[in-house]
Amino acid sequence: MPVFVKLDALLHDRRMTMTELAERIDLTLANLSILKTGKAKAIRFATLEAICRELDCQPGDVLGYRETAPESDDESR
Repeated sequence: MPVFVKLDALLHDRRMTMTELAERIDLTLANLSILKTGKAKAIRFATLEAICRELDCQPGDVLGYRETAPESDDESR
């Protein structure tokens, strides 16, 4: 998936645990984990806002984008 979540680095830099962040933003640890591992298909703006507030960051610090590698074309062989 081209959009990815960069929570690990932010939490490490802020010396904050996932549990602490989950409590501060009123999100279950399970849902925060789903977001952190990139398994979430969406994020509410209210959740993103709460993460940015608690981690003192911008949305671009939480989310990143990278182009996917082009898929190989087996027919061209």
